[in-house]
Amino acid sequence: MTVCDFDMIFRFVVVGWEGTTHDSRVLTKTIRNPQHNFPMPPSKKYYLVDAAYTHTRGFMAPYRNVHYWLSDFCSGGKAVGKEEIFNQCHARLRNVIKRAFGVIKARFPILKRMGPYSFTTQTKIIMACFSIHNFLRQISVADRLFSEYDNEMELESDNANQNQNSTTSSFFAASDQEFMQ
Repeated sequence: MTVCDFDMIFRFVVVGWEGTTHDSRVLTKTIRNPQHNFPMPPSKKYYLVDAAYTHTRGFMAPYRNVHYWLSDFCSGGKAVGKEEIFNQCHARLRNVIKRAFGVIKARFPILKRMGPYSFTTQTKIIMACFSIHNFLRQISVADRLFSEYDNEMELESDNANQNQNSTTSSFFAASDQEFMQ
């Protein structure tokens, strides 16, 4: 489980769970374990989470049973109603985690095909990959992967804006600023 900021820097990483474990269980156990020192968001601030989590204090999930994925809107469909507009804003903002994982998986193929190492070694490899990713991002090195995935965001943003009228686009701009504050 990770927490990622809008600059694609991983601010919190916990490893060691099987891939079949439900996301909400990992979150609950992580929050309750003082050894993890999970950084709860400040009052009136939220982590944007996907639909696998519940909307609760500090965690903002999308509306259920409503269009959510950016591809739903990029293929010509327009967000209709406040729930779809909210979900589209939520998906655009949350897309940073998808891009950050895209960079880290492209840079470190071992994360896709982990060798037969001990469990302890596997967790150390994962943490090393996240640390190197953050280091490269923070020193602002000219990096092909970061540029490629930053450009992906611009393309998705352009496609989403083309499918909205000016009122909705203004709503996105205001919402983007509000969520990032």
